[in-house]
Amino acid sequence: MTYHYLALGDSYTIGEQVPLHESFPYQTIQLLRKEFAGKHKFLAPEIVAKTGWTTDELLRQMSETVFLPKYDFVSLLIGVNNQYRGRSVENYKEEFKHLLQQAIEFAGGISNHVFVISIPDWGVTPFAAERDIQKIAQEIDEYNNACEEIALAHHCHFIDITNSQRADSHLEEFIAEDKLHPSGKEYAKWAGRLFEGVVFKCL
Repeated sequence: MTYHYLALGDSYTIGEQVPLHESFPYQTIQLLRKEFAGKHKFLAPEIVAKTGWTTDELLRQMSETVFLPKYDFVSLLIGVNNQYRGRSVENYKEEFKHLLQQAIEFAGGISNHVFVISIPDWGVTPFAAERDIQKIAQEIDEYNNACEEIALAHHCHFIDITNSQRADSHLEEFIAEDKLHPSGKEYAKWAGRLFEGVVFKCL
């Protein structure tokens, strides 16, 4: 059987600052290919994401993109740029609901084939050294609480990568050269979590 994976998001989905194969969508596919070698075929992930995108910008691009009729599993990670630009959580909730509903449609209406990944805390990175990191952390938590609540209300999976990302971000090997985005080593941890979810829920 051939499986199709759609990844929706922003710079974290692209894997800004790391080679494409080190992004978490590609590492997830590699884990699946290794696990099911000779049994199933996993195509390269289809990625609709761009550095800097907010929820409304992702929605706009999705409306202009031609998708496959159905994907076997979908991931959604979006919101950090909403927080960075000072947008309200209420605005995020409204737009995130629309995104999640579309993600479920892309997954053939099967909500438990949609995986929502929590928003990383950029405030713990060296890039934010001169920023109000407590304020950033509080706002990221508010966004993630809303994100999780909406995901679970729609019977989708919520994968919390934020706590471990916060713990890792003071370690050089988990940060990319821009001192803001994760390295391939950090993305590997996210891929492992997504891989586990896909194996137990989709395959």
